[in-house]
Amino acid sequence: MRVAFLTAPEGVEQIELTEPWGAVEAVGAEPVLLSTEPGRVQGFDHLDRADSFPVDQVVAEASAADFEALVLPGGVANPDALRLDDKAVAFVKDFFTAGKPVAAICHAPWTLVEADVVRGRTLTSWPSLRTDIRNAGGEWVDQEVQVCTAGGNVLVTSRKPDDLPAFCRALTDALGKTDGAPR
Repeated sequence: MRVAFLTAPEGVEQIELTEPWGAVEAVGAEPVLLSTEPGRVQGFDHLDRADSFPVDQVVAEASAADFEALVLPGGVANPDALRLDDKAVAFVKDFFTAGKPVAAICHAPWTLVEADVVRGRTLTSWPSLRTDIRNAGGEWVDQEVQVCTAGGNVLVTSRKPDDLPAFCRALTDALGKTDGAPR
């Protein structure tokens, strides 16, 4: 099982990339890092530069058909850059069209808004996105994790790094696997 992790070249909140990545690996799935440019992705710890990570594939050369699920880590600059990239937005939308699980945390739902896939869905995010989500036809809730099955796929969303344990459990559940953590 291959799981796509899509980020911009810079601005991803590092822990929102590394924690779900580890959860995916822990259940025997293969995480794959995609970005809009080849090379490395620069992680951030809030506003401070953190580690960088090698890009496995450029999103313009990827297909949702090659993956079983998609993870969108947050960080403010990361989804803001992704939503300006037509190939990234189309890639995200293709997961919804194909009925595959998508998990997005913190500011990542900005990319979902741009892909026009939140209409009729219930999701959570960093609180500053609530108006954007509502304006795009979604219902925003303030919960550590929200799993929405109202559309043709499973959509897992969380608000912030503190929600990562619940987010990772819901992500692995959506993959049809469990991480063994207490529920």
